Amino acid sequence: MSLMNEKDRLKFIEALHRLYPNPKCELDWSNPWELMMAIILSAQSTDKNVNKTTPALFKVANTPEKALKLGIEGITPLVKTVNYFNNKTKAIVNLANEIVHNYNGQIPTDFETLITLPGIGKKTASVFLNVAYHKPYIGVDTHVFRLAHRLKICTGKTPQEVQTKLEKIVPEKYKTTFALATVLLGRYICTARKPKCNECPLYDVCQSDEKAEK
Repeated sequence: MSLMNEKDRLKFIEALHRLYPNPKCELDWSNPWELMMAIILSAQSTDKNVNKTTPALFKVANTPEKALKLGIEGITPLVKTVNYFNNKTKAIVNLANEIVHNYNGQIPTDFETLITLPGIGKKTASVFLNVAYHKPYIGVDTHVFRLAHRLKICTGKTPQEVQTKLEKIVPEKYKTTFALATVLLGRYICTARKPKCNECPLYDVCQSDEKAEK
């Protein structure tokens, strides 16, 4: 695959930013702990489904202390509609335990510390810091991974590899919005099966081999 050259890539990123200058994460949350739980629940699930699940969870577990007190038995019935809910429940409780006992109930806000916590990988830490604190991290979910390849921005065998490359090639001033904007583009316009090329505002700067003729 021949990738975009640097000039064309910058044109695309600038156009993406103009399309989504203030992109928002579509997960519902009202504090950092709620966001972290929602991110954990969203793995291999949709934001829409997670948002149907979290109101009941947030009502009784909106702090690490409350989540830890509920434990696996208390949280499991509240998240059963989410894929892999057993593993995700364990992840939430293990994380709550670590935060309560070692971080005074506060989720760390630096990347290197976050990725040492149980169940928190590079993607989760990046999404969390980007969404909660607008830090310049590029979390690579299925949409970002797919569009990086389809749109010839960069390639990589794993999300981690793609993230490393994106964080090198995306200009600093666009890093806080790039991932969220790409997710919205992939979710509503450049969809997996039937991309809406005819109505895409980025048509003129797109170099995808899958681009349909207008």
